[in-house]
Amino acid sequence: MTLPLFIIDAFTDRPMTGNPAAVCPLQEWLPVEPMQSVAAEMNLSETVFFVPRRGGQQSETARDFDVRWFTPTREVDMIGHATLAAGHLVLERLHPTAEIARFASPTAELSVRRDARLLQMSMPALVPQQIAEPAGLAAALGAKPAAVFAAKHYLAVFDSVDVVAGLRPDFAAVADLPLPAVIVTAKGEGEFDFVSRFFAPANGVPEDAVSGVAHCCLAPYWAEKLGRSEMKGRQLSSRGGVVLCQYNGKNVLLGGTATIFLEGTIRL
Repeated sequence: MTLPLFIIDAFTDRPMTGNPAAVCPLQEWLPVEPMQSVAAEMNLSETVFFVPRRGGQQSETARDFDVRWFTPTREVDMIGHATLAAGHLVLERLHPTAEIARFASPTAELSVRRDARLLQMSMPALVPQQIAEPAGLAAALGAKPAAVFAAKHYLAVFDSVDVVAGLRPDFAAVADLPLPAVIVTAKGEGEFDFVSRFFAPANGVPEDAVSGVAHCCLAPYWAEKLGRSEMKGRQLSSRGGVVLCQYNGKNVLLGGTATIFLEGTIRL
């Protein structure tokens, strides 16, 4: 069996920057084992598979899909940058007349639509609540945060951009924390409202280059702190990326671009 596969860099307009995802469009689902094996073979932070949704809209302007996401080690329940990459493939290559691609899983509904020169992705907001600092968090990160919040993941807030940029976590210790990942953030400087990094070693991803899911938590947090609904974030990974954020009280809208770096076929 041969299948098409693309590597698409998300939240960037230049190849080999932003966050790469492997994108595999299917006509029908494969068993879990070969999908996980493909994700392990690609060894990127995420590989996304999607199929046309039975009973969904399949028109010239809108396309509906069912979606599944895999890290190199496990299936996960919601991923942002890989969905933006899948939306880019649908709207720019597979169905270029469509204006919106909708992706549904048992746990989340996401959409990617054209927005002028950008793509805009809608994701459920993950509103963080302040908690007591968990035992071992500061030691795992290598610095003590000013405050700690939690939603799906920990959100550790620091006082400066330089501290966030300079963190060198103990990934084994981060993986041992009760929640599966840690977002770190600080108020930004210049054109950026905030900066962040995202560590998810328990999911097989020590540091994610540019995380959509992290911004589902960051956008509500910074919207409240800054008193506005539109913000510009910079993720400070080695590849780096920029995410335009809007928060409407229910969903987070993330704006960005993507570019196809590699395309080919795989043999199973």
